[in-house]
Amino acid sequence: MTDIAQQPATDREALPVELVDETGHAVGACPVLEAHRQPGRLHRAFSVVLFDSDGRVLLQRRAAVKTRFPLLWANACCGHPAPGEPVVAAATVRLIEELGLTTGLTERGVYSYRADDERTGRVEHEWDHVLTGTLAHEVPRPDPAEVAEVRWVAPGELRAELRTRPGDFTPWLTGVLDVALG
Repeated sequence: MTDIAQQPATDREALPVELVDETGHAVGACPVLEAHRQPGRLHRAFSVVLFDSDGRVLLQRRAAVKTRFPLLWANACCGHPAPGEPVVAAATVRLIEELGLTTGLTERGVYSYRADDERTGRVEHEWDHVLTGTLAHEVPRPDPAEVAEVRWVAPGELRAELRTRPGDFTPWLTGVLDVALG
């Protein structure tokens, strides 16, 4: 068995993403880096929203090394399925990688958006599948290469923060919450 610490880190920017048309149908593939360069290419993604037994939402503050929207607060985790990979399967793996968590996930809908990150020059143009799950007693174990910190917040309090301090949050969070909360 190989020690994980001895394995080379995956260059997430080189991984393939599935390009889609305006209706979400696959039309090709390209590396993550290419999809996020200006002007951006519409591609499949996912956003996971996790709740606790009190209905609070788990937020993560993205790590400083993120190539898009670093140090902003976002939903529990985000990512990209490989071309042809089932979205729930990809999100389940990413949730383990970023937060050390496992839970059943349910797709709630899709949120399509485009957002420019003026600080990094990158762009998000995503056909974003929104997934939700509930944690009973699990405690997040964030990977510091991905997540700067986590916190739980009630949905009403989060909506108020999004209105009063929108610059503290990723541009997709409001839309993702709208889908997740119905």
